Amino acid sequence: MAKGNVLQEKSYGFAIRIIKLAHFLKGQKKEQVLSKQIVRCGTSIGANIEEASGAQSDNDFIAKLHISLKEAKETHYWLRLLRDTDYITQEQAESMIEDVNEIITLLTKSLKTIKARKSKNNDA
Repeated sequence: MAKGNVLQEKSYGFAIRIIKLAHFLKGQKKEQVLSKQIVRCGTSIGANIEEASGAQSDNDFIAKLHISLKEAKETHYWLRLLRDTDYITQEQAESMIEDVNEIITLLTKSLKTIKARKSKNNDA
């Protein structure tokens, strides 16, 4: 992971929290299906951000960040569902929802920036 890349660092830290959440769900709540879903999408955010760092082109970079954004939004959904079905507490959910919302904001800003730069380069 590139040192100093906030998006990579935050998504990696978030993935660790997601894995710990899944471990909690499996151990404490004996829940398997939702825990697999949250791990799949919650860890995919960072994996696609990592892939974007090695993108072959701006289009490839944009595509990977779009996938990360979609996975972040899906993770947001699963966190709300886990909260609203009492698998996790309001407090547990809100902390993780804040984190995923921050990642969504960073991804959205990154995508706007790269698209604006790409458009500017195409106009030149």
